[in-house]
Amino acid sequence: MEPNKDKQESSDSEEGTKGKMTLSLALVTLISAFGSSFQYGYNVSVINSPAPYMQDFYNQTYTDRHGVFMDKNFQTLLWSLTVSMYPLGGFFGSLMVGPLVNNCGRKGTLLINNLFSIAAAILMGTSEIAKTFEVIILSRVIMGIYAGLASNVVPMFLGEMAPKNLRGAIGVVPQLFITIGILIAQILGLNSILGNVEGWPVLLGLTGIPSVIQLLTLPFFPESPRYLLIQKGNEEQARQALQRLRGWDDVDDEIEEMRLEDQSEKEEGQMSVLTLCTFRGLRWQLISIVVMMMGQQLSGVNAVFYYADRIFQSAGVETNNVQYVTVSIGAINVVMTCLAVFIVESLGRRILLLAGFGLCCGSCAVLTLALNLQNTVSWMSYLSIVCVILYIIGHAIGASPIPFVMITEMFLQSSRPAAFMVGGSVHWLCNFAVGLLFLYMEAGLGAYSFLIFCAICLVTMVYIFFVVPETKNKTFMEINRIMAKRNKVEIQTEKEELMDIHTIQAGQAEKKEISNSDL
Repeated sequence: MEPNKDKQESSDSEEGTKGKMTLSLALVTLISAFGSSFQYGYNVSVINSPAPYMQDFYNQTYTDRHGVFMDKNFQTLLWSLTVSMYPLGGFFGSLMVGPLVNNCGRKGTLLINNLFSIAAAILMGTSEIAKTFEVIILSRVIMGIYAGLASNVVPMFLGEMAPKNLRGAIGVVPQLFITIGILIAQILGLNSILGNVEGWPVLLGLTGIPSVIQLLTLPFFPESPRYLLIQKGNEEQARQALQRLRGWDDVDDEIEEMRLEDQSEKEEGQMSVLTLCTFRGLRWQLISIVVMMMGQQLSGVNAVFYYADRIFQSAGVETNNVQYVTVSIGAINVVMTCLAVFIVESLGRRILLLAGFGLCCGSCAVLTLALNLQNTVSWMSYLSIVCVILYIIGHAIGASPIPFVMITEMFLQSSRPAAFMVGGSVHWLCNFAVGLLFLYMEAGLGAYSFLIFCAICLVTMVYIFFVVPETKNKTFMEINRIMAKRNKVEIQTEKEELMDIHTIQAGQAEKKEISNSDL
């Protein structure tokens, strides 16, 4: 009877200490996501609607300076730079993640990052008055650096602060705010609001407001407890941060788990990207994040948005109303990502990844057929619309939000910054490549471009099915042990012995406490 009673008490205790969404945790999640992730999404789509007016400004400024109209090819080059400098800046921002988060902390990096956004917002907002289009291109690079840092640091920061049973849901929140940012930019970019000849500088300059809010509010919230304990060695501050985030004083279990993680990684120290890429014990984790990040960006999401206007026009939507349809697609994206926040902890990461890439794969295949037959079969244009909506749903629930959650969960503290640098770099380079190459693909292959995206989604889905484990409701150490089995030929015996020693020590300490209480 006694062992059963102990088990029951143990399970009751575990249930009792299950993490909850406290006010502090909710506020720091919202402030981090709104102040950083929101702007990533906002700047992805902010220049789409006012593009004709901005190009006219480029031409007029050039004419005022030189007395002749700008060459059409030169104008195309300038606009291509305006668009492509954002993902290129994102790549450079990703390369800065490791040094900044290790030296300045997660919260400190987010606060420093706000300076990039505020500077870029001021430059873009005043570009028309200053009669200079060069600062817009420069500002797009600066905003790209900002987005590259934000897209990696926010998931890392929130993933390290969240209790294990809420880590997935909180990890999806940054992606939710990215989609909200895209939607707000689409709404404000409507011709009747700011997407016009007078309003576009204001539209570009508004991006600084969330940064100012974050700069004023985030300092009142704690730094990542894992960073404070494992990297700074300050257990007292880590304990205070955890107590504030969890809403209770007894955080010994989490502190002990962090200590184990710290001790098991002592010999490695902070990993560089080069060390990560050559370290055999993390081989499958590294391959997994590269595959998921490539799948996320090369799955055709940009192409679907590019084709969306034409697809809706072919279904009979008037040209003037297409912008409203684009907004409605943005709204679907937000709603489905919001759904992912609520279902990721019940269904798990694997199911959402497989379902998401599966939907994208099927949608691309059927969309290829529908686009090729829409001129001969009247109802095919409506099937195209259904495919676009299903594709957006698939990407929103799995392909977009989950890979960043997986980077946080599949790596321990010493390797996590380097892993985010690799994952973020792949994310932004693929984004840049698709933006650069898709117009050529579309010109050469037309609707058959979607077959390439279909194949990429299929390959990613098969890889996830066979290699990527379920990480729901597991500690970072438990996930590390699962991946160690995948890397079984490279398991280091010393590490396993070290883990066993710590387990024995913890057991002995527990017995000692029980005997002391009996006395």
